[in-house]
Amino acid sequence: MTQPATQAAPAEGLLTWTPRRGLTGPDAHGFVPAIGERLAVADSWLLRDGRVRALGRHRERFLRACGDSGGPSLRQLIDFWRDMTDALPRTGEWFPRVELGAESRELRLLLRHAPTLGTGVRAWAAGQIDPRTVPRRKGPDLDILARVRHRASTAGADEALLIAPSGVVLEGATTSILWWEDDTLCLPSPQLPVLAGVTSALIQERAQRTGVRVAHRERTLADLTGREVWLVNALHGIRPVTEWTGGGEPPLRAGPAPRASEWRTWLENLAEPLL
Repeated sequence: MTQPATQAAPAEGLLTWTPRRGLTGPDAHGFVPAIGERLAVADSWLLRDGRVRALGRHRERFLRACGDSGGPSLRQLIDFWRDMTDALPRTGEWFPRVELGAESRELRLLLRHAPTLGTGVRAWAAGQIDPRTVPRRKGPDLDILARVRHRASTAGADEALLIAPSGVVLEGATTSILWWEDDTLCLPSPQLPVLAGVTSALIQERAQRTGVRVAHRERTLADLTGREVWLVNALHGIRPVTEWTGGGEPPLRAGPAPRASEWRTWLENLAEPLL
């Protein structure tokens, strides 16, 4: 059985896992992980003072995606997840990422400090035809999506919206999208090429428990003008769109977001301590 990593002085960096040694840094045993290779699978979440929201769901998604991509055995994945959880810092704000390398088939943990968290988001109104090769699995297209977000940032946006060739909205480069039509919480159909978002699922389940109608609808970006639109993920939680930037004419208008604050508070309170 591998020993958990020390919690004395957590630092950013990439740790590689092997069945015999557990998680080790790039200098241990003279081994250097394949930094920069394409990822077969990735998953990440916000870790704040040892508390995480829905970590079990991230585990399920990661293990399932690794299995679908011909990754290590289930036994090794379970052992990796145990060692990874032991190694996570219990203080501070972090944005860790678990990885499966596409070529090396290495399991890794990337420890990163969390960026500044936002309560609102500026969205790129131009839209981007979905460039992903594996849209239903997080990991293979992270580099492509980073370039899309960089393009959006040049237009003053924090996030880019991906659209189908038909113009139907799919999701953000790093977020799921939900919006309100009157009292109905709407989102794209799961039949579309979208990632199964953990945060989006939590929101949908709360809506169903509390009697809020949930509907899958096909909408273009223009259809969202003036509406309460949320871009959600495991890092920032719920962020309403406060501005649409870089679009054509007529410009999109961000609607008021009267529901966001209460739902955001509820979501933040779901965080539980690591075991």
